[in-house]
Amino acid sequence: MTIDSRTGAAPAPTGPLSRVDYSERIPNNVDLAGDRRLQRALEGWQPKFLDWWKKLGPGLPTKDVYLRTAVAVGRDGWAHFDHVPMDEYRWGIFLAERDPDRKVNFGKHKGEPAWQEVPGEHRADLLRLIVVQGDTEPASVEQQRVLGNTAPSIYDLRNLFQVNVEEGRHLWAMVYLLHAYFGREGREEAEQLLKRNSGDLDAPRILAAFNEATTDWLQFFMFTYFTDRDGKYQLGTLKESAFDPLARTCEFMLKEEAHHMFVGTTGVQRVLERTAELMREHGTADVFPFGGISLDVIQKYLNFQFSVSMDLFGSEQSTNAGNYYTSGLKGRWMETRRKDDHVLLEATRELRYLEDGQIRTKTVPMLSALNLDLRDEYAADCAHGVRRWNQALEDAGLSERLYLPHEGFNRKVGVYAGHPITPHGEIIDEDTWQARAAEWLPTPEDRERVASLMVPEYEYGKFAGWIAPPKTGINDQPVEFDYVHLADEGLI
Repeated sequence: MTIDSRTGAAPAPTGPLSRVDYSERIPNNVDLAGDRRLQRALEGWQPKFLDWWKKLGPGLPTKDVYLRTAVAVGRDGWAHFDHVPMDEYRWGIFLAERDPDRKVNFGKHKGEPAWQEVPGEHRADLLRLIVVQGDTEPASVEQQRVLGNTAPSIYDLRNLFQVNVEEGRHLWAMVYLLHAYFGREGREEAEQLLKRNSGDLDAPRILAAFNEATTDWLQFFMFTYFTDRDGKYQLGTLKESAFDPLARTCEFMLKEEAHHMFVGTTGVQRVLERTAELMREHGTADVFPFGGISLDVIQKYLNFQFSVSMDLFGSEQSTNAGNYYTSGLKGRWMETRRKDDHVLLEATRELRYLEDGQIRTKTVPMLSALNLDLRDEYAADCAHGVRRWNQALEDAGLSERLYLPHEGFNRKVGVYAGHPITPHGEIIDEDTWQARAAEWLPTPEDRERVASLMVPEYEYGKFAGWIAPPKTGINDQPVEFDYVHLADEGLI
């Protein structure tokens, strides 16, 4: 086992098994039936959610899908697999088991009992954090709505739908908190989560990355690798919150988020395996004429998704982030494993910034740079995946490699915003950027070439020509298993 010298070893898992009650109209493990007012309020929101799902959820008609459903929370297992009609999926409310002895682990309230109710002085900030997190969940479903029409296999189609239903459940997780702890204002915000839509000119989603169109499956894989990984780190900071219901909610959400990143990690790797195979077979880097996606275009997609995901962390220096930490609302990634005082009043760190056309470094208070701290953790994690992808290229005998672009590349937020910087960190002028941007970011022509390969493959065990099959199936099933039954059986 590898132990990070900075954070120490992971604590041993603890906690009993908490069953999910599926006899209720809204499955839950929070004794929803014990609060009739809350139950009625959520049952009133449920039809609106289902209407949103029918209008903006997956667009490809299906009979049923082999889906994972939570049956319990706890370390001893929590998932059940079965073929389920998607519009009958039992979305519900699942919180990790409560630790009655849990303490606040950071900030000015360090050592005090975790909060079971929302403190009045932190109400507005907690509401904002929950709304922003909640807004991302349905947004990704909306962005991926039409991907089923071009699925490269039934296996991949099933993974798309699993991601979709779990993003829907993550919306439920945030809506529960809004209804349960924020009164009328929370109920109104829950309504707005269904009224904003990804890319809508009049009512867009809150964060820019969730208004970008998901044009094809390569971008979907990049999204689930890079942007869902941002979600992992944001949830990881909220899991540390002094507000215990939020912490427990996010702890359970992280279990489901892991599958989304698996889809991205293995999806990109399988694209690379097929690209490498075609490069060797035909002796050329341009494999589009042979039904594959060329490495230079894969790198452009990577550059784009990484840079827009980096923007999701906000400005490198943020008074709000410091205040959230000091107040106990939002901790750091792996807070309890950090080897410091968890108050940070005297702590500092180095921050890179631009001045006079050069990247310089200055020392800043750690409390003002917590967004940067989290972003650094994220970028290091992203690099692990890129190394794994490069191993696939090396195994294929190719010298070409993918790379993460410089942190300042294509940035719209923070110290690098508006400054033309190449993927390799060279500071250039605006004219040079305009002349060379097509080398680094997907062009409309690139996206059209990728889209031209997106021909659906709905035969069990068959895969589109631009992607390699996976090594194994889902839940010990064979790769050629009937993971999805389409509404039109004639398509299979």
